[in-house]
Amino acid sequence: MGDWLGVLFLVLLIVGAYFGVRALANPRPRTTEEFERNAAENSTMLGATMNALNELMNPQAAKAKEVEMQMRDGRYRKKKREGKANGSEPPAVAGG
Repeated sequence: MGDWLGVLFLVLLIVGAYFGVRALANPRPRTTEEFERNAAENSTMLGATMNALNELMNPQAAKAKEVEMQMRDGRYRKKKREGKANGSEPPAVAGG
């Protein structure tokens, strides 16, 4: 009798695991507003910490990300107009 209970338990466990994984695999449909709200809520200190840790562990990827942002903004390897084009320092502003 004990063997049958053990077999029944294992069968129920396997069937429950199958349907549980199947239920988790189907994503819940969300609206754009729900997605944006969840994204705003999840940009917390943990996310910032993970980004900083990733930059420390992989500085080349961080540099590539920075260059990509500069290229997107159109300022990659361009000299600033504040006097660097002529090789001189920008004029000092008198405090007063």
